Amino acid sequence: MYRLSIRWKITILIFFIVSFSLLLSGLFVIGNFFHTKEKELQQRALLTARTVSELPEIKSHIVGTKKERSSINNIVERVRVIHNANYIVVLDMNRVRLSHPVPSMIGRVSRSTDEGPAFAEHTYTSKARGEIGTVIRAFVPIMNKDHQQIGVVIAAYRLPTFLEVIYALKEEIFIATSLSLLIGGIGAWLLASHIKQQMFHLEPHEIAKLLVERTEAFNAMHEGVIAIDSNENITIFNDRAKQMLGVSGDVIGKPIRSVIPDTRLPEILQINQPIYNKELQIGNLTIWSNRIPIKVNGKTVGAIAIFQDRTEVKKLAEELTGVKAFVSALRVQNHEYMNKLHTIAGLIQLGHQEKALEYVFQVTEEQEELTQFLSKHIKDESISGLLLSKVRRGKELGIRVTIDRHSRLHAFPSLLDHHDFVVILGNLIENAFDSFQGITDREKEIYVSIEQNEEICSLSVEDNGQGIDPEHLGHIFEEGFSTKGKNGRGIGLYLVKHIVEKGKGHMDVKSEKGKGTIFTITFEM
Repeated sequence: MYRLSIRWKITILIFFIVSFSLLLSGLFVIGNFFHTKEKELQQRALLTARTVSELPEIKSHIVGTKKERSSINNIVERVRVIHNANYIVVLDMNRVRLSHPVPSMIGRVSRSTDEGPAFAEHTYTSKARGEIGTVIRAFVPIMNKDHQQIGVVIAAYRLPTFLEVIYALKEEIFIATSLSLLIGGIGAWLLASHIKQQMFHLEPHEIAKLLVERTEAFNAMHEGVIAIDSNENITIFNDRAKQMLGVSGDVIGKPIRSVIPDTRLPEILQINQPIYNKELQIGNLTIWSNRIPIKVNGKTVGAIAIFQDRTEVKKLAEELTGVKAFVSALRVQNHEYMNKLHTIAGLIQLGHQEKALEYVFQVTEEQEELTQFLSKHIKDESISGLLLSKVRRGKELGIRVTIDRHSRLHAFPSLLDHHDFVVILGNLIENAFDSFQGITDREKEIYVSIEQNEEICSLSVEDNGQGIDPEHLGHIFEEGFSTKGKNGRGIGLYLVKHIVEKGKGHMDVKSEKGKGTIFTITFEM
């Protein structure tokens, strides 16, 4: 089916509006013209009637002989021609017509009902419809020198018809209409062309189709998409974003802060710079977002955020990290047990069976004691397994990892879970391992403590490694910052800091170059 373009639609609409406005204006002007014309004809009719009523010949002949009375029509006809009246009628007090445009009516009695007041010395005008059309009539009494009424003069002027007025003003109407329609048409075409350009030369149905396609495309995306305008009102909020953020209903047009109070999208309007690959915490949700300003012709008109729910991915990665830790622990354990078996075999071969048996009991007792302690006081298998693997990893590296035997962990802070504790302890202990690089002059030790009561939960990792340079201490939690050179990625402590912020905790770092470092983290329960 053929569709009119937006340019033609706007042009036709404005052309119609101009035409309709001209019609209304014309009717108003013509109506006002008729009203003015009627007033004018009333004054002319009164003037003509008064002129006839004041003629001495009329006053004398109306009460004169029959011959004099018959001459009144000729006198009145001359006056009618001079004043361009349609007709003038003179009546005596018996309502006998002494003049009339139709000669056969002269001498007859008038039966008109609107003449009565005129015979009571009243002067007035009236509008009536007759054979020649609508006429304005003036009634003026004729008074003699004794101020006695002796007759009535009726002067009439015909009102022009609508078509006669149109015909009389045809040139003016044609010029005004033509100029108005021409200017209106040109203006409509220019306006339509400008609108067409602003809409990227697309038709409304094409824009509607694009809008539907865009909406469906956004809703089909696995990522959440939210966009706002320069007033922070929502313009895009796809289904995935609603699902991830727990939002329902139509939120388009609403302020973003009323829908998501802790959103970080409006700050893009302020800094006017994109932020890529940033991890954010919105409520209990961890998301990975790209936030970008929307610019049109170099001007920022809004901002858009594209984000993914990293909570499940992060948990999966942390579980994978835990698996790797356990695999590493098994490898260490295997290596450790092989060394112990070699030791036992050597003692037996040397004939020291009693020492071999004593060695087995000693190793078994140490292993059993640590395992029983972790099982009894650390009520989470992931944390217990992590600590056990780090102890064995330390033995392989020649580092003694000591778990404070007063440590307790029965529950996690309200905003955190075992995944967060795995990340914190795993990264702090690994950093402690790295701090011993190049140290050979002393025994290497790491001390781990977990303290908990009804009010707080505190984690502490202490080492006697090489410590942190004071100039680096203020940057260790920045993403990408590392003191390990090419081998470091600068992610571990950044993740720790992020989890501490999520759990509304407090972290304290004490370090002395060449002596060691203490990390202490405290959370409210």
